[in-house]
Amino acid sequence: MSNPTDFSTSEHRIVTIQHHILQEQRRHSPQASGAFSWLLSAITLATKMTQAKVGRAGLLDVIGTVGCSNVQGEEQQKLDVYANNALIHCLGVRENVAIVASEENEEPITFDGRSGSGKYIVLFDPLDGSSNIDVNVSVGTIFSIFALPTTVEYADATEAVLQAGTQQLAAGYVIYGSSTIMVYTTGHGVHGFTLDPTVGEYVLSHENIRMPEMGNTYSSNDAYWDTFPIWYQDYLKHLRSGDAGRKYSLRYIGSLVADFHRTLLRGGVFLYPPTQSHPNGKLRLLYEANPVAFIAEQAGGIALDGQQRVLDIAPTAIHQRTPLVVGSKEELELFQRFAHLGR
Repeated sequence: MSNPTDFSTSEHRIVTIQHHILQEQRRHSPQASGAFSWLLSAITLATKMTQAKVGRAGLLDVIGTVGCSNVQGEEQQKLDVYANNALIHCLGVRENVAIVASEENEEPITFDGRSGSGKYIVLFDPLDGSSNIDVNVSVGTIFSIFALPTTVEYADATEAVLQAGTQQLAAGYVIYGSSTIMVYTTGHGVHGFTLDPTVGEYVLSHENIRMPEMGNTYSSNDAYWDTFPIWYQDYLKHLRSGDAGRKYSLRYIGSLVADFHRTLLRGGVFLYPPTQSHPNGKLRLLYEANPVAFIAEQAGGIALDGQQRVLDIAPTAIHQRTPLVVGSKEELELFQRFAHLGR
């Protein structure tokens, strides 16, 4: 019989996210100095701060808009501003961060007074799905980490940020739901950590996540069905009819992190097609599509912009938008066949 106070037993073994990051560094980058784990600790701290506000949103004056719009022309929520400021502050005090760029800011932010030690770029959507916060729908933070270019010349911070998704060093998201979960990858698999409020730490709860090769749900905003390209419509009809070998159900939350998290764990497909009002798509390539695509591929899934691999897109603007189709291998290979016929 195990001793309930013996934390060395397997059923009580606790691995925090900081411990896991250091383990992974020793395994895959034994020469690493620890600077990268120091950077990731800034992100975990900012998300804990945000979670504390989200968890008490109905009790604090953090629900509603601030009366102005962000660079995207979208009305900013109070929690958007808080989460954005928390990330900028926590990353700004890490000397190894050279540049940050946010969905909420028009231009990248560089930090004055750096001695040249900054070598990382961090991109983020501080609070994805924030328009749903006042009705208690899951929201989240999405982030992506790149190295500051050293082998090529760049004119300014914006040019340094414009890197293809294949260059990501790490990506992840935090979902603030019934529990708070952080999922991240550094290119060596995908791992999930649940925030334990009793100790204030993210603890390993989903090791080496693999997306099922097929699912039985699709996720899209069918209110815009009539404006989807015809091959998207044909593909979705195929899923709904049962012709794919199983009849698919629609599951759409309207918060990317929540919809993708379900797809990652249960399989299926998430689609945000181009529409008549957004012919180039609506999701942000750098802050949403790239990190989600990196995680999906590391978990065995596929991510496309409808025609090509998302991670291969060479960005031309920091707020560039893109369509996104991401999910299990079987559903995405089927989508590619429909897309080929549609073109």
